[in-house]
Formats: sequence, C-alpha cells, structure tokens
Amino acid sequence: MYIYTSPRADYGCYFESIQNARGGVFMNIDDETYKKYVEKRSSKSHLASDCARAFWVGGLICCLGQGFGDLYKMLGVSEENVKALVPVTLIFLAALLTGLNVFDNIAKYAGAGTLVPITGFANAVVSPALDTKAEGFILGVGAKIFTVAGPVILYGTLASVIYGVIYFFARRM
Repeated sequence: MYIYTSPRADYGCYFESIQNARGGVFMNIDDETYKKYVEKRSSKSHLASDCARAFWVGGLICCLGQGFGDLYKMLGVSEENVKALVPVTLIFLAALLTGLNVFDNIAKYAGAGTLVPITGFANAVVSPALDTKAEGFILGVGAKIFTVAGPVILYGTLASVIYGVIYFFARRM
C-alpha cells in the first residue's frame, strides 16, 4: 500500500519510501504499520459527548423554531403563514450566521446537531457561495452555490417524482 505524506512528517517508524518532485514522500507500508500511522494521526472521538452535544444543540434549534412559531401565532399570523414563516426564519438565521462565520463554530461543536434541521441545509447552500465569491458572481457564486446542496435537491426532487408516480398508479388500482 502506498500513502503520501509531506516531506516534514516524522512517524517514528521505518517506511520504504519514494521521494517525489515536490519533496513529498510516497511510502510503501504494511497493514499493521498503516494502522499505527492512522491511530497516531487521527483524533480520538468521544461518541457519548458528541451525541449529547448534537442532541442538545439540535433540540435547541428545534425549540427556537417552535418559539418563532408561537411568537408568530401570538402576533396574529395565520396558521398557514406560520408554517411558511418558521422555516424561512430559520434559513435566514442560518445563512446570516454562516456569513458572519458563527455557524461553522457552532457546527464544529455540535456536529450532526446542526446538520439535521433545516439550518444545516441553509449552511450547505451559503458556504460554497461565500468560498467562491472572489471568483465573481457568475463563475464563482452562480456556478458553485449548489455544489454541496445540489445533489440533495436533485435526488430529493427525483425521489419525490418517483414516489408521486408510484402513489398515482397505486391509487388507481
């Protein structure tokens, strides 16, 4: 097996290596040595605390959405409009926090807790747009805004069409 490392890496074990033109090294190593290499380089995951943080932050986002729904109802907004305003508000806040570089810090702390609610989708759309704004609005933002969310939109739409066709024919039987 060959893996690539930087020229400054020190792993404390012998590798049969091949130097490349940029100074990096391709190493030929056995499976046991590779496992040691991966263990040394990878960070340890604390599953229980990661799940707890995802749970409470995701729950907090959902409670925030419920709070907006109750606020809109209290202000006299119709139930039908509340159902549209809550997701729009959460998407707006996630996009705003992404633009202010706050959402990424929350996501690093909470992990999947920010990905599951609709806020994660908003972040997935806004982040590539911010990353490519220096390339211009057409070739940068316009071309790359849906690089992360595009497959989700495409396959979600395709799945809903397939489901709709199946449902249509199932009802006719």
